[in-house]
Amino acid sequence: MSQANDSTQVLIIEPPKRWAALNLREVWAYRELFWTLAVRDLRVRYAQTELGAAWAIIQPLLTMIIFSAIFGGLAGFAKDTQGIPYPVFTYVALLPWTFFAGTITRASQSMVASSSLITKVYFPRLIIPFSSVVTGLVDFAVAFVVLLGMLVFYRVMPTWGVLAVPLLLLLAMLCSLGVGLWLGALNVEYRDVGYVVPFLVQIWMYVSPVAYPASVVPGKYQFAYALNPMYGVVEGFRWAFFAGHPFPALALGMSVAVTAVLVVSGLYYFRRMERTFADVV
Repeated sequence: MSQANDSTQVLIIEPPKRWAALNLREVWAYRELFWTLAVRDLRVRYAQTELGAAWAIIQPLLTMIIFSAIFGGLAGFAKDTQGIPYPVFTYVALLPWTFFAGTITRASQSMVASSSLITKVYFPRLIIPFSSVVTGLVDFAVAFVVLLGMLVFYRVMPTWGVLAVPLLLLLAMLCSLGVGLWLGALNVEYRDVGYVVPFLVQIWMYVSPVAYPASVVPGKYQFAYALNPMYGVVEGFRWAFFAGHPFPALALGMSVAVTAVLVVSGLYYFRRMERTFADVV
């Protein structure tokens, strides 16, 4: 009597090493879960709301109105916009900034918010903060329609630089992911991070040229100021839409370099801490 060969395959799941390989191929293998989580986040964000996606317009629009009254009127920054109407000048900057700030906030809270999922089933944890970007892209697309209407209303003709907007948005996305990975991993260990993030985002906005032109920063501080990766993104958007706005070569170069450091370090730190998520989340 012959004995049949056991063809059962056994999959052994082990925690990653201290400085594990990123293994992004595994993330790609779970891409269907990525889209499932992204759709879930969209539904949760707008569930039981009367205005729905209109909130993506209301936030930057109201912020633009407040900035126009305070910074454009009282502070007098409107005279430094090179002839561009201050509302448009500010709204163009608020588009990438709102996307950046929203992605950071969602990514920093994503691991704690998905604690029930993390403790029950295995999947690449990187998918959770990655999926937080989709909601920001949807909000950006909705708010972008308002920008087109403002350009027509104020008779502002964009330049050929608008073709670079997807690349600038990609830079903002990578920067927000890099920061979000750090904050998301830290928030699992230290819940104080969840309270710090709103203050961090608020302070970061005021040290970025959103409500004011970058030209008001003295030249001797420009290099240090360019270490803020959103400086290059914001000024890049203004260069893309406004004729005569200088190309921010230094700021964009620094933004790319700082973003690369944030993304790589954030990925490795997240993977390092991933082995303890299920125990402490």
